[in-house]
Amino acid sequence: MNNNYTIDTMAEISNKEVTNREEDYSKWYNNLVVKADLAEQSAVRGCMVIKPYGYAIWEKMQHELDRMFKETGHQNAYFPLFIPKSFLSREAEHVEGFAKECAVVTHHRLMNSPDGKGVVVDPDAKLEEELVVRPTSETIIWNTYKNWIKSWRDLPILCNQWANVVRWEMRTRLFLRTAEFLWQEGHTAHATEAEAIAEAQKMVGVYADFARRYMAMPVVVGHKSETERFAGAVDTYSIEAMMQDGKALQAGTSHFLGQNFAKAFEVQYANKEGKLDYVWATSWGVSTRLMGALIMCHSDNNGLVLPPALAPIQVVMVPIFKTDEEKAAIVARMEQLKKEMEAKGISVKLDNRDHLRPGFKFAEWELKGVPVRIVIGPRDLENGNVELARRDTSTKESVPQEGLAGYVSELLDTIQNNMYEKALEFRDSHVVKVDTWEEFKEKIEDGGFLLCHWDGTPETEEKIKEETKATIRCIPIDSCVCEEEGKCIYSGKPSKRRVIFARAY
Repeated sequence: MNNNYTIDTMAEISNKEVTNREEDYSKWYNNLVVKADLAEQSAVRGCMVIKPYGYAIWEKMQHELDRMFKETGHQNAYFPLFIPKSFLSREAEHVEGFAKECAVVTHHRLMNSPDGKGVVVDPDAKLEEELVVRPTSETIIWNTYKNWIKSWRDLPILCNQWANVVRWEMRTRLFLRTAEFLWQEGHTAHATEAEAIAEAQKMVGVYADFARRYMAMPVVVGHKSETERFAGAVDTYSIEAMMQDGKALQAGTSHFLGQNFAKAFEVQYANKEGKLDYVWATSWGVSTRLMGALIMCHSDNNGLVLPPALAPIQVVMVPIFKTDEEKAAIVARMEQLKKEMEAKGISVKLDNRDHLRPGFKFAEWELKGVPVRIVIGPRDLENGNVELARRDTSTKESVPQEGLAGYVSELLDTIQNNMYEKALEFRDSHVVKVDTWEEFKEKIEDGGFLLCHWDGTPETEEKIKEETKATIRCIPIDSCVCEEEGKCIYSGKPSKRRVIFARAY
């Protein structure tokens, strides 16, 4: 402790500073995504470049989710990026839900322009049938499943796909809403309605477990209202999270599709009695929107705050020295400690760059949300200690080098739990019961989840949305559950349960 190292001047660190969260939350978010090297805008309208550090976080998400999917019996597959336009028209609600967001391929070749100054579409290369760039894969997959399914012995089919999709959004924001994004989409086929419903419920449970255990993000699981359901679904389950500005973010969805797509694509199977029946279906997915949720749930004015379970670098080590001899001795000790921590499965970065001062390194790794920073200077080396700083609490302490790996391993678990409890306390303190329309209009301006009675009609839901921009996030089934007699806040009609209203991303 008390190392005599030089802190960079504010001018040297200022390029890493982010906008104040309390002054402009939206600008803070956009600023943080770029300055923390997560992503940037691309030359293609509405599309993003995910930079290596951002992609490393997404890879950790993928790894854990993929493991969880496979533990529940699912297998990965891949289906075409292009979907014949006629496929979408087979399920009326589905095409209506996605029609305005579809990108369509009409030609398959370019040619030199007559003036020789560029290229144009070759008019002779028009496709016989136009192709939609995948907005979601239900149609192409169910057209495929009809070739795979003949009898009850072929069921269930439990497939997942990691892919990119295109939805031509007019207003975009990095990670939260882009024209192209990465995701996974599960598509399963079942012999009975009960099996399909159980599958949809199981997978929304997997998402909730992932959000809570790995993202340290508390979520509410519930049904979507009829208006907010996935296009073509009989029922949609979602996980809803609260961001630090009080807005909701739908972090994942799981859909019970009934027999809608099986009927649209004539997917039937012979049951055990030899009779033909239509297959029952589900689909479910999460996307790089989870990156936006992770940022907005935990981060602060100094940058990212990453839960250890998803941090690409869990520990950064910074040596402090004045002479080459001091550097050699300190780095050698750090290398030993690094190996000990890595042996316990901890990801460690030793930052011994000579051209950067310690203060700049501190600011950079704080900005990138590394959970633990370890500093060793000449005095620490002599005393057998390290200076250890936690990103989640911004606290420092002196810790013995002996047994450091075990201490850090336990500390990372403590940080993970602390981040979840902090986020849960914030959410719970912003959940409010509201019983009158006047109170609703007042409280919605403060943000948070409003637990309200609703008469169950799309008409009332739409009027509330028009007047306040608030939507029903879900009808809760695992937390914030409030089944009681009451009256709709807007119409005054009878209601048997409260639902969550909020403004949302």
